[in-house]
Amino acid sequence: MRLNPVAWIVLGIIASGHAASTAFAETPRPRTGTVEFVPRTDESSLPKMYRLDRHTFSFEQTPAFTSARTMRLSTLTFPSPVVTPHPNNNTVHCEYFCPTAPGKKPGVIVLHILGGDFDLARLFCRALAARGVAALFLKMPYYGERRQEDSPARMISIDPHETVRGMRQAVLDIRQAASWLAAQEEIDARQLGIMGISLGGITAALAVSLEPRFSKACLLLAGGDMGEVAWNSTEMAPLRKRWAESGGSKEDLFATLRVVDPVTYARPMPGRRILMLNASQDEVIPPACTRALWRAFGEPEIIWWDAGHYSSVRYIFSGLAKAVQFFEPQSSPSPAAQSTAK
Repeated sequence: MRLNPVAWIVLGIIASGHAASTAFAETPRPRTGTVEFVPRTDESSLPKMYRLDRHTFSFEQTPAFTSARTMRLSTLTFPSPVVTPHPNNNTVHCEYFCPTAPGKKPGVIVLHILGGDFDLARLFCRALAARGVAALFLKMPYYGERRQEDSPARMISIDPHETVRGMRQAVLDIRQAASWLAAQEEIDARQLGIMGISLGGITAALAVSLEPRFSKACLLLAGGDMGEVAWNSTEMAPLRKRWAESGGSKEDLFATLRVVDPVTYARPMPGRRILMLNASQDEVIPPACTRALWRAFGEPEIIWWDAGHYSSVRYIFSGLAKAVQFFEPQSSPSPAAQSTAK
């Protein structure tokens, strides 16, 4: 998802404010500890490539200064459960936006777009935290600090096999991050969610089907049928060219990507909520692919914007409001309402 100049100015102001405030911070003292990942379901019921056994992992959380009074900001690192040949990529980097209001809070993992423009994800995190929702922005494999300068490896590649490895690692990183978030004393572990935009939305759709800790997912500009996306999307032409040159067929490409296709695992999930925000003229994620994912999830709430993938930026603040409302803490019923309910 590309942003127009006006949006970049708005996000640039937000980003510069964050950078300036961090620059004046005193040297922070990190908090270290361990979290035990305990599966919430029988892992044998999951595809083998997405399973995580019970284990303990370490983390380091470092406070970062922010001028906002409604939230605390910190960075978080922990080892990825997947070890790759690239040392930088083996540490997961996150930013934690935690509301300062007392009491238990919902927690949401936020995923970024394909281009790695983190300010958009941070915008959603700040909006969520301002409304009482803790937001953990997770940088996916080979993005940000995780990119190895001496390697061309990427999470999404013109080599579909490399993409499969990257998507698998992202899901396992997210599962471990959900375990960390649920373990924090300020978090209501019953109210965990995940959201993402474009690539982040596709990855979130995959993760919500494979990690039972999530009770909600907000998917922006996402879809399924990844083979169809790769075969028809305007941005996948280099992949198709490379695949054809290697002698691969359309059927082979579809089969390769099926293991990271959200539609493969999506299903109606009673007691869990899905919100989809999509563009009716999307040239990157064809609307037919969005509808395939929507049907696989049991036809949850979906909103269509009259826009393409990139021109949908003009709806971004509408999407921001919808996402915040979707994840906001549920207000407790009044005593009168409780009495009536009885």
